Amino acid sequence: MNDSVLLGLGGVGLFLVGMTVLTDGLRALAGGGLRRTLARMTRSPASGALAGVVSTTMLQSSSATTVTTVGFVGSGLLTFPQAIGIVLGANIGSTVTGWLVALIGFRLDVGLLVLPLLLLGALLKLFGRGSLRNVGWALAGFSVLFLGVDALKDGLAAFEGVVTPGDFPDDTFWGRAQLVGIGFAITLVTQSSGAGVATALAAMAAGTISLAQGAALVIGMDVGTTATAVLAALGGSTAMRRTAAAHVVYNVMTAAMAFALLTPFAALGPHIVAALGDEQLALVAFHTTFNIIGVLVILPFVGPFSRLVERLVPEPSAAHAVRLDPKLLSEPAAALDVAGANARDLHRQLAGSVQALLAPGGAAAEPARSVADVEAGIAALGDYLSRLAPDDGDPEVHRRNLALRHALDHLARAAHRASQRERIDALRGSPRLRRLSGLLRAMAAEVRDGADDGRMASRFNRLRRMLRHQRTSFRERTIEAAAAGAIDAETTLLRLEAVRWLHRVTYHLWRISHHLARL
Repeated sequence: MNDSVLLGLGGVGLFLVGMTVLTDGLRALAGGGLRRTLARMTRSPASGALAGVVSTTMLQSSSATTVTTVGFVGSGLLTFPQAIGIVLGANIGSTVTGWLVALIGFRLDVGLLVLPLLLLGALLKLFGRGSLRNVGWALAGFSVLFLGVDALKDGLAAFEGVVTPGDFPDDTFWGRAQLVGIGFAITLVTQSSGAGVATALAAMAAGTISLAQGAALVIGMDVGTTATAVLAALGGSTAMRRTAAAHVVYNVMTAAMAFALLTPFAALGPHIVAALGDEQLALVAFHTTFNIIGVLVILPFVGPFSRLVERLVPEPSAAHAVRLDPKLLSEPAAALDVAGANARDLHRQLAGSVQALLAPGGAAAEPARSVADVEAGIAALGDYLSRLAPDDGDPEVHRRNLALRHALDHLARAAHRASQRERIDALRGSPRLRRLSGLLRAMAAEVRDGADDGRMASRFNRLRRMLRHQRTSFRERTIEAAAAGAIDAETTLLRLEAVRWLHRVTYHLWRISHHLARL
């Protein structure tokens, strides 16, 4: 009996390892394409729900879908109501694992069949190139997952006739509530509703629990998945905490509805089993059905629901670093979404400071404080990027990472220039410099107001080329004026430094816009 317990526990462990490896392989195989598709598909809560189903089905991980969604919200690509749709769809997508286990793991003797696949997957991972390595890793994960199911079945089979449905709480309101609690605890320990559902299916196959008891356990497991989101959101950004709160509130509401459906489901159980062929399929059908019903019920009320969550988790009044969620660092694509949004905020704030510094009156204290805030934000963003997880060879993530780091470098250089007050003041001493600085001031104001990065990059580049020519001609005229005694040596040097300042700041603003447009 002890051997059977150990075999069952090992089966759960193999299942969890298989799920992790399968998800990693599928995620690497999908690359940035699935991420871009997820963003394009999400135009409303309803399309977001569909995108959540597709993404979670393809990745076999609702957590991966949720983290990507948090990155989209943090970067401004999605509104929170749109993100809720994805979270709802991810709940449905997470039930696909149960279907795979029920259709393959319990209908076919896959224990021996997957061993050659495991070897093939390992060989592809070790010796394959490009996407073949990711295919091999996903194949290895798939094989280990079903080896876990096989071990779990064998381990629980020893309890057939020893542990019976009568050993579990009675089929009463409180008995069902206890079973829901047990299901919650199982998912809390395994951190995977898929592993919990697989365990319930194996227990049903061994005859240790009934279909109705399995249904109550699955309801608890569905609520238990929220624990992972809550743990991930602790200390996270507002977007992540709101996503976790939406997940918890929705799953609790859906669980309450599913609990009310237990009585009619138990009554119809024999008919459902007869229609589908076995109890395992009936259980996963119940799991999927109550999640679909929950999504259909909540979708018309996503607006009020999102406002409720926003009131539960208000946005704090804080600086840029609030959105630099450390929980996203393990997901480079999502972390870069949020970091890119912060870089754009810093760019707009710096442009606003430049616009104010070049104003005819030359406001002093407020732009100086604003530049100091930008420098603090740049330091925080630089520290965040230094802790970013490796991109694992994903060319899209690598490209975006480089673009963001280039933008950050030019932000730091432009912020340093914005603190050179003596050169800025010298711009007001010459009518020609005042006209040129007026051009830069107008464009900086557009950036401050949120103009498109690509369009502004083109315009800053034209201004930069014009200023490079003006810098040469202005230098010649200024030196001629100094030689004629029209201006003193100190004024000459200040004006030459001032026109150089205009050219360099324009150059940096051009490069910032150029690199941000590539994110």
